[in-house]
Amino acid sequence: MTYEEAERYLIGLIDEAQSRHRGLGLDRIRALLRALGDPQDAYKTVHVGGTSGKGSTATMIAAALTASGLRSGLHVKPHLHALTERASIDGVAVSRERFAQLLDEMMPALDKTNDEHGRPTYYETLLALAFTYFAREGVDVAVIEVGIGGRLDGTNVLLPEVSVITSVGYDHTDVLGDTIEAIAAEKAGIAKADVPLVLGVERPEALNVIEAHAEAIGAPVRRVVDVTEVTPYGGDDRRFIVRTASARYEIALPVLGAFQRRNARTAIAALEALPPGLRPAPEAVERGLGSVVIPARMEILSGEPAIVLDIAHNAEKAQHLAEALREHFPERRLRALVAIGQGKDAHAILEALAPLVSSFVVTSFRAAGRKSLAPQRLAQLAQQFGVPVAAIDRPADAFALALERCAADDVLVVTGSTFVVAAVRQIALERGTAVRG
Repeated sequence: MTYEEAERYLIGLIDEAQSRHRGLGLDRIRALLRALGDPQDAYKTVHVGGTSGKGSTATMIAAALTASGLRSGLHVKPHLHALTERASIDGVAVSRERFAQLLDEMMPALDKTNDEHGRPTYYETLLALAFTYFAREGVDVAVIEVGIGGRLDGTNVLLPEVSVITSVGYDHTDVLGDTIEAIAAEKAGIAKADVPLVLGVERPEALNVIEAHAEAIGAPVRRVVDVTEVTPYGGDDRRFIVRTASARYEIALPVLGAFQRRNARTAIAALEALPPGLRPAPEAVERGLGSVVIPARMEILSGEPAIVLDIAHNAEKAQHLAEALREHFPERRLRALVAIGQGKDAHAILEALAPLVSSFVVTSFRAAGRKSLAPQRLAQLAQQFGVPVAAIDRPADAFALALERCAADDVLVVTGSTFVVAAVRQIALERGTAVRG
């Protein structure tokens, strides 16, 4: 099997008529993993969920573990440019050749599972491939990001060393429920008896639900705000000191945004909750977090104008983005290029950005199994906030128009769906635009 054949097989699993609910539940993924020899049990794991911040927090935890000398796997989603990004070891994604080889070797197990439980989904297949890759490569520990929710997510087959919930907000309400309490209950499902549960969650109504569940099943809770203290230093907002009961960490993050400082604080709390054999020394945590790379999370591409790439596909992420833009570009004129998927709270996303930007260009995206909100509908929503807006169907054309409208000192913010951010990032990098640290 070639990588192109593997990619076609996986994309073929995405059926727009398929309910998202078909992808939730543990029977099928358990059967698939059983047929593969339960690779997820071959190494220690850290399980990271939450509405926002989970991918960045997972990446920071993995970077610190790698810096400590452990062989560490990382599974995050979605990918930006290639399916191989879903499984990396020590910061290096699985090669295309190995990816195709692994999927080819998984086919008998996939067929067996299909006969008994139905064809494993796109997400389940990628997850099982990552688990298998980590087992074959002999990682010491793998950091695994939750897909949707937690209780019924395919990753919840794990018995981790530490569970983490970064935040609770409104997203995937069609699947998880339309109240904070209902969403919190789903995310609380990753808690396990006697496994430390690290909570970066701040909403009181969410904390009440999660902590009640944790107490009922015997999962010891560590609130990040209770076990860490943060102070800035050095006059740089990416430099700060995190103190805990046992250590002091002098952190210099290469990524922007107050929300990333919160993610770093959560990562440190999670790392300190690991058993002694896995827990990195403070120096390793400092090195790991100091070298972390998180594409499309407040990522700046150099040029005139500067381009900020940030995936903000729900209201909470959009609020974090707005907070970071206020912090880092208080005197610059901001313009925005946005595309948003159907089913997302587009009104709330645009509302968070509208007070900061002088204009919107709204567009669409193409992705298997995902539908974009029509640019014309996005334009109608944006107009409610009194911000000039142009609707352009193709992302490449929208990007060209947005650049044309920018002065050299402007900042162009590209945000919303992963798919539009990835498309624009690819165009910019192909033009030779450099990533600025």
